[in-house]
Amino acid sequence: MHIEPIRLNSNNKFLQDYKKQSDELMKYFDYLPYDKDVYTQRVQDLKERTFDRDGLANVLKTLNKRWNGSNATFQNIEMLKNEESVVVIGGQQAGLLSGPLYTIHKIISIIQFAKEQEQKLNIPVIPVFWIAGEDHDYDEVNHVFLADHLKWNKVVLDNQGSEKASVSHRNWNKQEAQRWLDEVFHFLDETAYTKDLYARLVSFLEKSVTLVDFFANFIHDLFKDSGIVLIDSGDALVRKLESRYFQELIQQQSPISEGVYTALNQLRQKGYPISVDVEANDGHLFFHNQNERILLKRENQDWVGKNYEYQLSEAEILEIAHSNPEKLSNNVVTRPIMQEKLFPTLAFLGGPSEVAYWSILKPAFHSVAIKMPPVLPRVSITFMERKVQKLLNKYGISASSAIEYGISKEKQNWIAQQANPPVSLLGEQLKSVIAEAHQPIRSYAKTVQDDLGMYAEKNLQYLFDHVDQLTHRIEKQIAGKYEINLKEYDYIQLHVRPQNGLQERIWNIIYFLNHYGDSIISELTTNQIKVNDQHYIVYI
Repeated sequence: MHIEPIRLNSNNKFLQDYKKQSDELMKYFDYLPYDKDVYTQRVQDLKERTFDRDGLANVLKTLNKRWNGSNATFQNIEMLKNEESVVVIGGQQAGLLSGPLYTIHKIISIIQFAKEQEQKLNIPVIPVFWIAGEDHDYDEVNHVFLADHLKWNKVVLDNQGSEKASVSHRNWNKQEAQRWLDEVFHFLDETAYTKDLYARLVSFLEKSVTLVDFFANFIHDLFKDSGIVLIDSGDALVRKLESRYFQELIQQQSPISEGVYTALNQLRQKGYPISVDVEANDGHLFFHNQNERILLKRENQDWVGKNYEYQLSEAEILEIAHSNPEKLSNNVVTRPIMQEKLFPTLAFLGGPSEVAYWSILKPAFHSVAIKMPPVLPRVSITFMERKVQKLLNKYGISASSAIEYGISKEKQNWIAQQANPPVSLLGEQLKSVIAEAHQPIRSYAKTVQDDLGMYAEKNLQYLFDHVDQLTHRIEKQIAGKYEINLKEYDYIQLHVRPQNGLQERIWNIIYFLNHYGDSIISELTTNQIKVNDQHYIVYI
C-alpha cells in the first residue's frame, strides 16, 4: 500500500474560507482549529468543567460488550474515568455494511487524529464514534451500491418495522437480512477473502437484534486494534444519562432557537450555503410515542408537534425529561450539545456539510454555558487499484485529475482523435460549405415573401440536421471499433469518479475487503494520515 496526499480544488466557499481561518467566518466558532496551540488551550478549558465519567463509562461498557468490542476498546473506556482524558469524536447513521465509504473515512480520521494529539499532549485521547441510532430515515441506510459490468446495482434490505421508528428500535427480520446478504455477495467476485468475510458477516447478523447492532459489530471487527469506542445515541441507557441535559435544553430553548436562527440568516447573507433549516420557535427536540417520532416546536409556553399531533406544557415535557428521557431525542441542533455534555471533547470531526452547519451552533452552546469544541473536516480517500492505475497511465491521465474532474472529456477527445481528420471537424466544414452555398436562395426567398424566408432558414437547419445524423452514425461506427478502449475509460470513471462524484459517496468498503482483506483497514489506521491533508490516494 502506498498513500499519497493530494489537494483537490474545492468550489465550496465555506470550506475554502474555513481552511484559511477567515476572520469573517471564524467568529462563528470558539476555536481556530488549525492554530498551533489550540488543543493545549482546549484541554485547559475542559478542566474547568465536570463530566459524569463513571456513569458514561458504565454505559459504554454495556453497549460495547453487546457489540463485541476489543480489549483495546475496554481499556479506552476505563481510561475515560481518568480526569486527564479527552476524546476525539464524530458520528454517522448506521448504514448497512457501514454505508458509503465516507463513514469509514470518518472513523479513520477520528482514530488518526486521536493518536496524533495523544502524542502531542501526552494525555489519553480516546477515539469515539457516535452512532446516530435515533435517526429514523431508513431509506438513507437500507442499501449498498455494488458495481457489475460497468453498471450500479442498488441492493436494498426491505423495510424493517414502522416507517417512523428510529434505527435503534427497528428489530429486523433475520431471514430477510440473510437473503439481502446473499444478494450482496452475488455481486462480489470469489477471492481468497470471500469465504471468511461472508462467515463473519453471517455471525454478526445472527448476533444482532437491530441494524445498529449489525453496524457496531462490523465496525468493531474492522477496527479491533484501534480501541475505537462506540455509542448509540438512540439507546435507552444513553437517554438516562442525558436526562438532566434534556431538562437544560428545554429550559434554554428560546436562546438556543433564536441564536441559531439568527446565525443561519447571517451566514446565508454572507454567501455560505448552510444545508439546514431552522425557525426561531423550533424546539430542536423529538418526542417519541410508541413508534412515532415527532419534531416539537414552541408556541407560547407549550411544546407542540410540528403538525400539532401533540401538545405538552413545559412542566409536562420537563417531567418526561426527568422520568422518561427515552421518550425524547435530539435533532441536528441539540445533538452536538448533548454530545459535548456527555464527553470531554478535544475535537469534533465531521464531513463538509456537518462542519458548515456547526457554524450556526455557537449561540446554542453558549446558551448552556459551554464552548463548542474545535471542529475539523475529516479526510477523504480514493482507493486506487492497480488495474485502474495502469489504465490511467495507458491513456496519460493523472490520478488527481481523474478523481477531481472525472474523465468524460478525455474519453470524448480520445475517440475524436481516432478519426483523421476528426469526424466532428469534417461535419462542421460541410455545414459551412452548405451554409455558403445556401445563402443566395435564402436571401432571394426573403425578397419574395417573409414566410418563404423563414422556410428557407428551416430548410438550412434541416440540412444541418442531416449532416449531424451522418457524423453521429460515423462516430458510432468508430466507437464500435474501439469498444474495448471506451469500456476501459468507463471502468476508470466507475472506480474513481462514480456518478460524477467522489468514490466515497457510492462505493462500500465490502468490495475492497473482499479483494484485499482487512489489512487495508489496519494499514490505514497505522500509517500516518493527517487531517490537515484533506484527500488521500491509497494505491492498493
